[in-house]
Amino acid sequence: MTDLDDRRARLQEARLYLVCDLQPGGRALADVLAAALRGGVDVVQLRDKHASGEELVAAAKIARALCDDARALLILNDRPDLVQAAGADGCHVGQHDVGPAAARERGGADALVGQSTHFPDEIDAATDVDYIGVGPVFATPTKPGRHPVGVELVRFAAWHAHVPFFAIGGIDAGNVGEIVAAGARRIAVVRAIAEASDPAAAATALRAALPAGALS
Repeated sequence: MTDLDDRRARLQEARLYLVCDLQPGGRALADVLAAALRGGVDVVQLRDKHASGEELVAAAKIARALCDDARALLILNDRPDLVQAAGADGCHVGQHDVGPAAARERGGADALVGQSTHFPDEIDAATDVDYIGVGPVFATPTKPGRHPVGVELVRFAAWHAHVPFFAIGGIDAGNVGEIVAAGARRIAVVRAIAEASDPAAAATALRAALPAGALS
């Protein structure tokens, strides 16, 4: 089995994806990630538009050790060029960032590539990535100015996505049931864990709300 095969297999089983900056909730990255991973986070994405490449790589090395202990995947946002230096498992790109093929070339042949989607045609077109994010489902300050897509796009993805998808955008313990009812089996969150007073408990509660058993 290649490294990419192993990463794809772990991605297939992943349910809870945390996106965070280098100081989630104004706290030390290691403290928040260690707690979140204990609570059941499967994938960690480092996303910090203000961090330098050196800062991102340094933070990724901290995250890498914690993710290895939990067998979780580590993803970089928008920086395929840093995937190998950071020891990450892959990268995540937006619709207007570098394309998936270029991201995979820069990240390495064994790197996972994820992509954000916001419309049905983008979901239909996402055939050359390993996973997609679908959202923002609800309004969220982490994506100012972007209109929420609502649960209808989640329903569309549940029927039409060619690859595993994570619903994202304003999801928390209070509305995750609505997301699951629309067909999501995986979710990605930011504030619901990164800004929680108890990240481990927040992750545990979200994980418990997601369906158990095999994922398609």
